[in-house]
Amino acid sequence: MPTPDSASPAARSFAAGRFLPLLPGIGLSLLVALAALALNAVVPPLSAALVAILVGAVLTNLHLLPAPLAPGLTFSSKQLLRFAIVLLGLQLPIGELASLGPGVIALVVAVVAVGMVTGMWLGRLLGISPNQSALIAGGFSICGAAAVAGVRGILVPDVRPGESAQEAEERLEAETATAVALVVVFGTLMIPLLPALASLLALTPHVAGIWMGASIHEVAQVVAAALLTGNLHTVQVAAVVKLGRVLLLAPVIIALGLALNNLNKQRTAAAQTDPVQGTGNRAKRPPLVPLFVLGFIAAVALRSLLPIPPGVLLTVEYVQKLCLIAAMFALGTGVKLSLLRQVGGRPIILAAILTALVTALGLAGAVLV
Repeated sequence: MPTPDSASPAARSFAAGRFLPLLPGIGLSLLVALAALALNAVVPPLSAALVAILVGAVLTNLHLLPAPLAPGLTFSSKQLLRFAIVLLGLQLPIGELASLGPGVIALVVAVVAVGMVTGMWLGRLLGISPNQSALIAGGFSICGAAAVAGVRGILVPDVRPGESAQEAEERLEAETATAVALVVVFGTLMIPLLPALASLLALTPHVAGIWMGASIHEVAQVVAAALLTGNLHTVQVAAVVKLGRVLLLAPVIIALGLALNNLNKQRTAAAQTDPVQGTGNRAKRPPLVPLFVLGFIAAVALRSLLPIPPGVLLTVEYVQKLCLIAAMFALGTGVKLSLLRQVGGRPIILAAILTALVTALGLAGAVLV
């Protein structure tokens, strides 16, 4: 019988054999993320997520990424993405949202629910794939790129007839990158627009903060817009309302996972009764409650129940951003120009409608509560 000491070299060799091939791709993803975050610090209007995606797309379309990078890029686009979502939970104390009262909580739930349901419904009317619709609806209703990442974590490629699994995976990566880019573009447009409209409508600082937090897509975009008002109370209220939307990421992903499981059951039934229609649609079912969602919930509970030193929170926030941007770069490397042409202009229409809907609902709710 081998002793633990004699078995350990083999175990170490096995672990190294699995991990070492990932290092080049992970290392490149983190380096690009660091550069994108540094650029964003110098030029704040430049979104680090969008820069990372564009760099990845340019490198892959110029064929500048050697094959040994592929395993680490795949790991970054999936595992780093999920790790970033878990760390996001440590930034979300539930008590801060509760302090704003039941009216604001109801508004937050309404914005997310109406945005998700409308996004999926309109996506179907516009002929957009269910995966693309879910990615855009999540990003525009909940919390921008982080929500796109969370939704991506439960999606499986929809393999169409005559399409390989690899082609379906590449199409899903292009749809994910498109959703992130749309969130950045439309959210950035709202940064100067909402403060100007709040001034024009003579909204109080409190109402303006609720409106911005309930309407703008990214957390950073919310803070940037609120800062333009020059009122600290507006900034504080907007940030807390926005965090309330982020807190709904876990329940939305769980509900979406249930819906996707039902959809895949229907596809399986179609494949059994119609082999021609069903050949490309035999996708595995996503988990009902993914592990990263459980991790997110646990992190929220930890942040809400235990005191965490500010220095630790700042470090976690930076690591979370670094992992998220690294994952955005890895996703960008899966975006090919031919795939973007397949995506077309309909997602832009869906994004514009959802932005208008969420903004109008957010304003109505802010005034009423």
